[in-house]
Amino acid sequence: MATRSSTPADTLPLWSDSADFPEFGKLHRDLEADVVIVGAGITGLTAAYLLAKAGRSVVVLDRARCAAIDTGHTTAHVTMVTDDRLTDLESRFGRSHAQAVWDAGLAAMMQIDSIVRNEDIECSLEFVDGYLHAPAREQPNAERFQEEAALAADLGFDATFVADVPLVGGPGIQFANQIRFHPRRYLAGLAKAIVQQGGSIFENSNADEFFDAPLGVRSNDHVVRCQELVIATHNPLVGNAGMTSATFFQTKLALYTSYVVAGRVRDDVVPDALYWDIGDPYRYLRLERLGDETFVIYGGEDHKTGQETDTNACYERLEQSLREKIPDVKFTHRWSGQVIETPDGLPYIGRMTDHQYAATGFAGNGMTFGTLAAMMMTDAISGVRNPWADLFAIDRKALGRGLWEYLKENTDYPYYMLRDRFAGAEGRSVRAVKRGEGKIIERNGKKVAASRDDKGRLTVLDATCTHMGCLVAWNTAERTWDCPCHGSRFTAQGAVISGPAETPLEEPAK
Repeated sequence: MATRSSTPADTLPLWSDSADFPEFGKLHRDLEADVVIVGAGITGLTAAYLLAKAGRSVVVLDRARCAAIDTGHTTAHVTMVTDDRLTDLESRFGRSHAQAVWDAGLAAMMQIDSIVRNEDIECSLEFVDGYLHAPAREQPNAERFQEEAALAADLGFDATFVADVPLVGGPGIQFANQIRFHPRRYLAGLAKAIVQQGGSIFENSNADEFFDAPLGVRSNDHVVRCQELVIATHNPLVGNAGMTSATFFQTKLALYTSYVVAGRVRDDVVPDALYWDIGDPYRYLRLERLGDETFVIYGGEDHKTGQETDTNACYERLEQSLREKIPDVKFTHRWSGQVIETPDGLPYIGRMTDHQYAATGFAGNGMTFGTLAAMMMTDAISGVRNPWADLFAIDRKALGRGLWEYLKENTDYPYYMLRDRFAGAEGRSVRAVKRGEGKIIERNGKKVAASRDDKGRLTVLDATCTHMGCLVAWNTAERTWDCPCHGSRFTAQGAVISGPAETPLEEPAK
């Protein structure tokens, strides 16, 4: 991997500097498709993948290279924790709405994990703890963190108050099993999967003109006709929505520039987790391991786009702050990205006009909400009722605090069949099982043996040896379950390798 000098003119993101991306040609002929998707960042590529999996023909158009602009300038924190505190969401919208917002983020995390496993994408995806903490030099308010953690836990999320946050110190909240990954490698895997499923991707193909009746897009003097149109650009294009409607929509968006620095650190200098503080603007930190090198990625210094003259000073303040935490960091990269915020703190996702969908306003949760937007637009096009459609609707009215039977009304949505395996105490432990590992965890008061193979497939078994009832232990070298009492051994799938046990490990009781 080439590394760049830290100069104002050299702002190539670490992701672009450490991974290749397949190249796609320009649109060079007229086409027809079920769905045209404009924009090939995380929203557009995820939507294309999910729609193709659902049997729709898809064409993706991007004005430059895939995953090169806003998605390419992310720091790739993947978390259900929103920029607005959960207690603030509850106060503003009510308890059910607050849970729904975080549930939506959790569903997006599940979707990313599922895609990585199903498509065998090597993108260094790991489940790590996330820590919310006080900014440096600010007197921490432990009670505020305790209240926030208590509400999150009460709503079924993996949240625990901690008195001393690793690396930064002081009180905070530990959110178990958030995700970090290499976004460029992930999206490269998505792009390959889209093509394998029959989808088409065209780069350097700007959407020059939109048509209605019949619906279509002109690019490079060619037209793609379609039944549905997805606008997956960071700041939505007008499309067929009409200038008046689009202009009004634009007045509800606030655009901010956020800055990032990255540098090499010793492998053991930073506990592997996601970190972000409650400052305004807040700062955020994570690690990325590339081969035998470890990089720390540190961002913040947000300001309204175009309203800061000395942008180089933003990088310098970040570098100084990071040196205070990690004195021997060797800076290699700096870059900036843009985030879009909305008046109520929630993204806009849904229908702009007939047969046209858009998504924006992801704030600091682009990877999460971009994935969620793709899921929601796929549901809308497929005629599937989505539990978050009204919550994030582009034309939503003010969300009241009235009673909303959120869970009762949406238990038939597939997410709710899996939520308890991903969230809560049980999910926390299962998600902590990394590829090639096995752990004894507690599920519903019972000990179970959970292991994950190299492709991410999870196997969960009763941890009780079938010989005389001892608990088995994971053998890291052999990837087997071994009984420490009498020496019985079992495969990761529970089959007997050697006795005295004669029957395999059983499936755990429901």
